Formats: sequence, structure tokens, C-alpha cells
Amino acid sequence: MIRLYFCASPTAEANSGADMNINFETNVFPLFHPQSVDDLKDPCPVFDGSLWHVFGSSGTVTTETWRILHATAPDLYGPWTEHEPIELPINGTGVAAPGVIHECGVFHMFIQTEFMKSGGRCEHAVSNDGFHWVVLSPAILAIPDTEEDGIYDPHPAVIGGGRYLVYSAMPKFTRVPQPDVYLARSQSDSWFGPWKRIGKILDHNEVPHHNTRDDPDYEWGIEGAQLIELPDGRVLLNATCFLPNGLRGNRQRVFFAIADEVGGPYVSIGPVLEPGQPGENGHSTVMIEGSQLSLFYQSRVATTDHRWRYGLAKCDVALFSKVA
Repeated sequence: MIRLYFCASPTAEANSGADMNINFETNVFPLFHPQSVDDLKDPCPVFDGSLWHVFGSSGTVTTETWRILHATAPDLYGPWTEHEPIELPINGTGVAAPGVIHECGVFHMFIQTEFMKSGGRCEHAVSNDGFHWVVLSPAILAIPDTEEDGIYDPHPAVIGGGRYLVYSAMPKFTRVPQPDVYLARSQSDSWFGPWKRIGKILDHNEVPHHNTRDDPDYEWGIEGAQLIELPDGRVLLNATCFLPNGLRGNRQRVFFAIADEVGGPYVSIGPVLEPGQPGENGHSTVMIEGSQLSLFYQSRVATTDHRWRYGLAKCDVALFSKVA
């Protein structure tokens, strides 16, 4: 059976435009509670052929202090066993949000070093087992005084046989970051690069359910992007937006957008998962196995005391063939 893993309620419905309604057939939340930290964010589940790994950020939003989570399980639903946080010899104030892929027996991790200020690097590390890592040369660096003055949230993807990195990038800012979604492609068609920037593939103005840059209550930009190829050859972009209305702590949502080509243009089909109670959801990873699409996401709601936890929702991937 072919598995595609690129490190994101009853029957589902689909239509041809924005605000596609996806009612996931199953939605389990929370999957587990952390042993010793407040919050779990930025999940990236990866299957190595015999065992599931989830890499992510563990720490607390109170001080924005994070370490690299590593947990394993025999099944996506668990039971999950937390291991010691992964320690990498990487400098930065925001080393977190790893995007990981497993190929030919090797784990490739791409990870940010900053996310709340200018600068930053997309670092590249490799491992044979998911536990012990070697850091290589950075894949991408921020470009000062450009639209990519700051970069973060890298995620690897294989689309049409090519190897890509999708990431958030932002110009200098005075209040809060306003990132859009950018893309780079490996010129060697391996995970070792070199990487050629393709440029911006999704802008604030192309996401009608996202807060606008001039909103006086602007919260944040588009982040947590991931790309995956649909069975019909089109490309699904899975990312996080911030709704233009509502109270803080209730505006973050997973949304999907679809394009015919990896470089776009992407058309949003809207937020795809409601928290069902006061709260929000965000940074997630989509996986497709056979006819099933799985969304491994982060959420914080009243019943978790508004602490971030992981959830897993599943639906029939055939729904997306109904989207024009």
C-alpha cells in the first residue's frame, strides 16, 4: 500500500468554492496530554515503515519557550510515548516547528530558528532512527530588507516527483509579523539542495477568511503551510489563517486551498475544522493513505483549559475531486 506522508464529525460535503464544508467522519481530540509541559504545537507525524513518530513543539505559550517534541506510537491514534526532547546544536530564539519527511531509510528535518523577529534560517538535520540527529548546512536563509526578511515554519513535500520546501516569510514589521506563504525547490531533486526560491505562492489578499493587514485588531499572518499531492494530480495546500472577527484565542483555523500546479494560483476552500466549543485550531499535517485523508492538528479549547493539544480527524479524499 502506498503511503504519502508529508509534514494540520459525521459525513462530509463538498462544493466548488470557498467555505467548503468538511464534516470529518472521525475526530479524536485530544490524542494525549504531555508529561511535563503546558502546550504541544506544530505536529508533524511521520511513518518509518514500522513505527509512527510525531515531531513538534513542546513548551508553553506563556513565555513562548519551546523544545523539539519527539513521541512514538504503533498507530496514529496511539498510545503515544514521549521521549526526551531532541537537542540540536542550533542557535536561535525560536528553534521549533520541525517539518520532517522519511525517505529511503533517512529522516530529514527542516526546522526554523526564529519566528517572532527578522532573520532566521531553515536548518536541515538528518537521522537514521528519529532519535539521533546530525545537523547539516542550512537549506534557506532569510534575506534582509526584503519580503523574506524573516522566515519560519518550513515543511518538506514531494510534488510531481520534485522536492520542495514551503514556508512562511515576512518583511520587517513594527507590530506583529505578517507572513505569507513561499516556496523553494531542490535543484538536485534530493533533500540536500541547493534550493531555488520560487517565491510567494499565497498572499493575505487571496484568503478572504483571513484578517487583513490594515485591520486594527490584526492578529497574525498565514503560517504552518504544508503541500501534498491529491490523487488527481492537483496540489492541496494546508495552512493556518486568523479569522477577521471574533475574540483572541478563538480566531485561528486550519484551512485548505487547491491549485493545479505547485506554484499556484491557489484557491481557498475555507476553514475546514471548527473546534466545537470556545477555542481554536491551527498548524497541522495532512496525510493521504489510499482513499483516506487524515488531518493531524493542534487545538486549544475550553476543555483543555485552553492549552494546546493534538487531534486527529479523517475524511474521504474523494471529497476533493468535487471541488472545481
